[in-house]
Amino acid sequence: MPQRVLVIGAGFAGLAAATSLADKGYDVTILEKNSMPGGRARVFEAKGFTFDMGPSWYWMPDIFETYFARFGKKPSDYYNLVRLDPSYKVIFSASESIDLPAGIANLEILFEQIEPGSGLKLREFLKQAAYKYDVGMNRFVWKPSRSVTEFLSLKLLYDVTRLDVFQSFATHARKFFKHPRLLEIVEFPILFLGATAENTPAMYSLMNYAEMALGTWYPMGGMYEIVKAMVSLAEEKGVKILLNQKVQKIDILNQVAQQVSTDKGIFEADIVIAGADYNHVETSLMDSVNRNYSDDYWQKRVMAPSSLLFYLGVNKRIPRLQHHNLFFDEDFKLHAQEIYETPRWPTKPLFYASAPSKTDPGVAPEGCENLFLLIPVAPGLTDDEATRERFFELIMDRLEAYVGEDIRSHIVFKRSYAHRDFERDYNAFRGNAYGLANTLRQTAFFKPSLKNKRVNNLFYTGQLTVPGPGVPPSLISGLVVADEVAKEFV
Repeated sequence: MPQRVLVIGAGFAGLAAATSLADKGYDVTILEKNSMPGGRARVFEAKGFTFDMGPSWYWMPDIFETYFARFGKKPSDYYNLVRLDPSYKVIFSASESIDLPAGIANLEILFEQIEPGSGLKLREFLKQAAYKYDVGMNRFVWKPSRSVTEFLSLKLLYDVTRLDVFQSFATHARKFFKHPRLLEIVEFPILFLGATAENTPAMYSLMNYAEMALGTWYPMGGMYEIVKAMVSLAEEKGVKILLNQKVQKIDILNQVAQQVSTDKGIFEADIVIAGADYNHVETSLMDSVNRNYSDDYWQKRVMAPSSLLFYLGVNKRIPRLQHHNLFFDEDFKLHAQEIYETPRWPTKPLFYASAPSKTDPGVAPEGCENLFLLIPVAPGLTDDEATRERFFELIMDRLEAYVGEDIRSHIVFKRSYAHRDFERDYNAFRGNAYGLANTLRQTAFFKPSLKNKRVNNLFYTGQLTVPGPGVPPSLISGLVVADEVAKEFV
């Protein structure tokens, strides 16, 4: 009789772990609290518009290829992937913007136009970033990080010295570029990693390689097409996905059996993998004697940002926007400080606008525009409707000034989403959207462990454990924990 595995949560990590273990012969069931799988990558429809609720950037296509290849599949078996060109637009003011073209050669030309000599410097910057990407994404992140000894080989120690883990990203970037526009462009991915560029290791230039060399892509139909693909593959492997199952308690019967209670029933398992919010699992679902970490430990964690989101259906097309648009028309450093160093609602926030209907007409009615607006904000803030509306008006003033047209009177659907929604829907610790910050002291074996230290058959996966937040890392997290389970429970 195959061993029974219960996976809590049908996000990317939970689906990946479940599929991998089912493929290895385990009897796997996923318990998902919401009415659809996908976690933060859920979708909803309203008035003919289709809104992806969370992730909107498809980076690191090689990780998706690796995931599906593990099961003899490829992404194209499930969805049609297109490369965006330009990759995205950066708006510096109502009259100044830059379209970032696809392809390194075109980027070198653009950089050279902005700062003479920077084209060749970009080539060297990306050469170093390519090495970091290879080591980081193809080797380091696949380690379970349960012991420092995993990283003590001479080859890995040599690699670490070349990853610039002890140099800040800000210092590293300024060795190559001087122009403030170029620095803002290369530093933009850092905004979502959980620290300022001054406090983020330079090894995260690997994100620039992912963005600039591997490209920005889009699955036609929307990001939820990835979830649908993963669900289809999971069910093909025999995974049972039970929706609307709010887990209330994990009872540790002994070291070989556990009992998970939901609002719909009781399930017994030989192994439990918690893909729900790690802090929630420890503080709300299990007895304190079995926790890995204390309340004090969690309060000292540095969190990546939360987000204030707006989903808008507009009954006309909007000029001047690309699929992805970064509004860097305010002080980058001030906004970063107000997220990470002096947490507060931002004074003059940067924001991101996605218009997937520029690429995919199927996500909006004909002649309409689908808009997704995002302001990265500090976690743990008091979130109320008045605050949401204040920031909506603020960023709409700037958006309309840039496009040169009225948008607000053409909005036929509007929905906001922020801290209290993340807490309600995902039990997100402090209302975070992106998990733990990627600081040096919260990397690899410094992250919360993927295995419970007291209960032999309880594991964790997802953005609060290794390797970290983001869609590709979450896929990897699920595969890594599945491999650890398979090593110990044959």
